[in-house]
Amino acid sequence: MASSPSAPKDMTTTTQEKPIFFGPFEVTSQVFLKTPSTFALVNLKPLLPGHVLICPLAPHRRLTDLSSPELVDLWETVQVVQRMLARYYFSPSPSSSPSERCELGSFNIAVQDGPEAGQTVPHVHVHVIPRIKGSTAKSVETPSDELYERMAAEDGNVGGALWDRLILKKRPEPSGRFPAIEDADRKARDLKDMQDEAGIYRGILKEMGEEEGDSGE
Repeated sequence: MASSPSAPKDMTTTTQEKPIFFGPFEVTSQVFLKTPSTFALVNLKPLLPGHVLICPLAPHRRLTDLSSPELVDLWETVQVVQRMLARYYFSPSPSSSPSERCELGSFNIAVQDGPEAGQTVPHVHVHVIPRIKGSTAKSVETPSDELYERMAAEDGNVGGALWDRLILKKRPEPSGRFPAIEDADRKARDLKDMQDEAGIYRGILKEMGEEEGDSGE
């Protein structure tokens, strides 16, 4: 495994190929990064700015369904996306290394593995959520983190929000929650907003790849 890759050569930031699906939902225009086994997309209902999802291309329902190469590719992609989000949200110095940028903020990395754990789209997905100092960081006043409660409530019901667009047979319901903090009035974003965000992330990843090429890595 390469040390601290910024944007490996087998990753692409374009989506002109065949459609990409997240469960039953076609999400090609929301994808900002694709590898041979994995894709990353912006979130229809982000809990915080920069909340994105990383998924295997194969529609595996459970983490234990992934092969070893798929698992390696999934988590390497998570690392690359962390570095990209740190570059964008943590406002580091241009001269900072990728690891230094990540140290300027924090991340929540989460998998809801199955419906009892709150998974509302039957397709493995890793939540990557930047926590920005002085803005979206966890409060030091309490040992608990409201983010996890919101993830398991209507706030984090990505499947329900996608259902609302397509009117499927049965709307997924949030589950696997701690004491619920419901926010049913919170609205999903429109497609243009998500496409614009995906475009920003593609641009940053392209810059990262160009810098890696210039450094001869």
